[in-house]
Amino acid sequence: MFNLETHSTGSLEESYQELNAQLAALLSGERDFICNAAQFSAFVMQTVTDLNWSGFYFSRGEELVLGPYVGKVACTRIPFGRGVCGKAAITLQTQRIEDVHAFDGHIACDAASASEVVIPVVVGGKLMAVFDMDSPKVGRFSEIDQAGLESFVATFIEATDFSWSI
Repeated sequence: MFNLETHSTGSLEESYQELNAQLAALLSGERDFICNAAQFSAFVMQTVTDLNWSGFYFSRGEELVLGPYVGKVACTRIPFGRGVCGKAAITLQTQRIEDVHAFDGHIACDAASASEVVIPVVVGGKLMAVFDMDSPKVGRFSEIDQAGLESFVATFIEATDFSWSI
């Protein structure tokens, strides 16, 4: 397994494609939501450089509840519409924030976080979770990163059974 920092051949897009194939192999044969969410969080933390947090918040009613993650202790509940995760939950759109300190309403769980990307996990038109990544570097996430990470989430959705309610 390689990560985006040590893999220098080809473009960043190609690196994400290769990592996505590795992710699909990692998740193959397992359909459990919690198990796959834990593996996915660890995979992203291991392969995407310059992260200090990688994990899920599950949709419960009108709030997000902390799920599997890798990183420092985190906020346990986030109301829809609050912070970057809450905005992603309410808009159902990826939020890519260059500087979280300039984001109105940012929730600072880890003072080291400087940029963030949050991708909604939507299945059958219903928000199941959001996947959140934080970096200690301002401007860490490019449009290419966003597209690559969104493809990871699509692979996670395809590999995972959402037939039960979380």
